[in-house]
Amino acid sequence: MALVDGNSTMVNIGLPLGIGIVVLAVVAVLVNRWGSTGHARDAGIASVRAALQLAALAGVLTLVIDRLWATVLFLVLMSAVAAWTSASRIAKRRPAWSVVATCWVPVALPTFVVLAGLAALGALPLDGFALIPSAGIMLGNAMTTTTLAGRRCLEELVARRGEVEAALSLGFDDVEARTEICREASATALLPAIDQTKSVGIVVIPGAFVGMVLGGASVVDAAIMQLYVMISILAVGAVATVLTSGLAARGRFEAKDTSTSTSASKAASKATSAAKSAPAGRR
Repeated sequence: MALVDGNSTMVNIGLPLGIGIVVLAVVAVLVNRWGSTGHARDAGIASVRAALQLAALAGVLTLVIDRLWATVLFLVLMSAVAAWTSASRIAKRRPAWSVVATCWVPVALPTFVVLAGLAALGALPLDGFALIPSAGIMLGNAMTTTTLAGRRCLEELVARRGEVEAALSLGFDDVEARTEICREASATALLPAIDQTKSVGIVVIPGAFVGMVLGGASVVDAAIMQLYVMISILAVGAVATVLTSGLAARGRFEAKDTSTSTSASKAASKATSAAKSAPAGRR
């Protein structure tokens, strides 16, 4: 006996669901406005964009999913949009193209390396039906991880610039002085993925697992597929976090406050060194 009807879905598709989606979007906007989170407009824009982009996705997939070259181009486009999104969040303004290119490294590089490795092992077919969903999951999570890690790094570098100046005065170079702060700050970006993986099947009932079961797949196959998704997210997130930390320590995100404090730190370090090396009579 099948667990579910092949036509079953998690919710009843129809007008009531459409009304519910609109109401939930309005709630998200109003609660953000009431709570003064500063993201009411973002929530509204995100809701509208999600609806339009999902509507367009079906048409796009029919054009690219059967053609490997078109699939590759679509993956490049996906990675560029993800990098732009992450860069705009880290910079908190319209990002420079150099920042977008910097964000592309932690956002896209881990995903493409994982996809290439799985394809080389023969575990991932080289077609759009396999590559696009896998890349979408990994890119989305790498984008979120990069954003969280990048913002935390820049915030901590500003808040703890005294520690950077102290390290510089002790002889550490700029990257060394900032690396420990960035490593500690960026590590928090990994917590959501780690907690979701630890609680999967107990608290978290993932969409991929449910979708496969509803589609008629065996529970075992669905569980294996979901394990692949969760572990790939962990791997991509870990690489993205480490890369973001290293890039932030090197000042590649062009944060004005951070770069200013870094310049001041270097000047303070040079002044301290000069004062220590000056003859006593000249002090």
